[in-house]
Amino acid sequence: MVRTALPGDRDADVVIVGAGFTGLWTAYYLAKADPGLRVVVVEAETAGFGASGRNGGWCSALFPASGRKLAALAGREGAVGMLRGMEGAVDEVGLVAAAEGIECDFHKGGTVVLARSKAQVERARGEVAESREWGTGVEFLGADEVAGKVNATKVLGATFTPHCAVIHPGKLVRGLAAAVERLGVTIYQGTRVTRIERGRAVTDRGVVRADVVVRATEGFTPGLVNERRTVAPVYSLVVATEPLSAATWERIGLADRPTFSDHRHLIIYGQRTADGRLVFGGRGAPYHFGSRVRPEYDNEPRVFGKLQATLRELFDLEDVQFTHAWGGALGVPRDWCASVGLRDGVAWAGGYVGDGVSTTNLAGRTLTDLILNRDTQLTRLPWVDHRSRRWEPEPFRWLGINAGLRAMTLADAEERLTGRDSRIARLMAPLLGH
Repeated sequence: MVRTALPGDRDADVVIVGAGFTGLWTAYYLAKADPGLRVVVVEAETAGFGASGRNGGWCSALFPASGRKLAALAGREGAVGMLRGMEGAVDEVGLVAAAEGIECDFHKGGTVVLARSKAQVERARGEVAESREWGTGVEFLGADEVAGKVNATKVLGATFTPHCAVIHPGKLVRGLAAAVERLGVTIYQGTRVTRIERGRAVTDRGVVRADVVVRATEGFTPGLVNERRTVAPVYSLVVATEPLSAATWERIGLADRPTFSDHRHLIIYGQRTADGRLVFGGRGAPYHFGSRVRPEYDNEPRVFGKLQATLRELFDLEDVQFTHAWGGALGVPRDWCASVGLRDGVAWAGGYVGDGVSTTNLAGRTLTDLILNRDTQLTRLPWVDHRSRRWEPEPFRWLGINAGLRAMTLADAEERLTGRDSRIARLMAPLLGH
């Protein structure tokens, strides 16, 4: 959809920087709560241009920081409240999509995470034990039970959680932008914000003055003045197959469209789309010096090739053709703990580490309560007003992040050689929010 750029200086009650899921959910709930508010969203590109429009389509209850880490921040009750809030956010996305007539292929089929080695089985059973501690409903499936959901190679078992849905991210973000505009919110595109200050957002086309300024820029945050070390933009890449035949789907399964992954250390993620494709993504692309985010970084043929090879091996898909490949930056805070808050007229949300489709919904509702000065269960969750420490300056940031990405690849290789849980991964765990 064509939207105009900011025509010059403007006044508003709330200005939101970024028209991705965080910004749009915040605008949506603000407009629903107080139709008289003058809410303006300012976007450098187009609505959903970033991770919101080009992710792998997992709407999950995953939160980047573990229950134990959340409990260290706010006690057991706070951690449980956060995890329950994430589970509710999955359902809330589906409810809003239905209420607003957003055809985004939402289907809640849960998540199957395969265990394909003895070390992975041990991790899977450990995840189930941890789930019992927090009541998150993760269960262990034997190989025969897994086959009832998905047929993959070398499967010894799996974990399953019902708290995940699949979506088409582009359809959801475009539909949400339209819903926001129907509620009276103005979205300006092609307008780059360079600085956020108390009471104003400074853009290349004028200044928007407002009582509250919301930073909703996630992986693009380092492009703002004084935000270079707030989050690290790390790239995740995705490939998609052609629509598969009925016979192929009969063999693979995924009939209830659960999202799928396995218990390796280097993250992978996949789904069966509504039009019969496999969409499959993962990490492995490098972090770029100086937290740079550029369009050419979306294209990493080496990583695309590895993703294709991994998916072929996972489902024995030798003859399948791949038709699409894309990527983008996600935001990683230094302590791997997402946060949301409001201080001195400047609000923020982000640091989702790739788990943002549902987390942004929770963020939007929480920001709404904070902006409207409501004391609610949401505003008392442990991520509210949490401040992650800043990333190290370069070149230490570049060296550390890329060493961490490399370490996860080495950890998987170590397990293939030894058949035991990786020592490398154990050493890295404290750095990854665990």
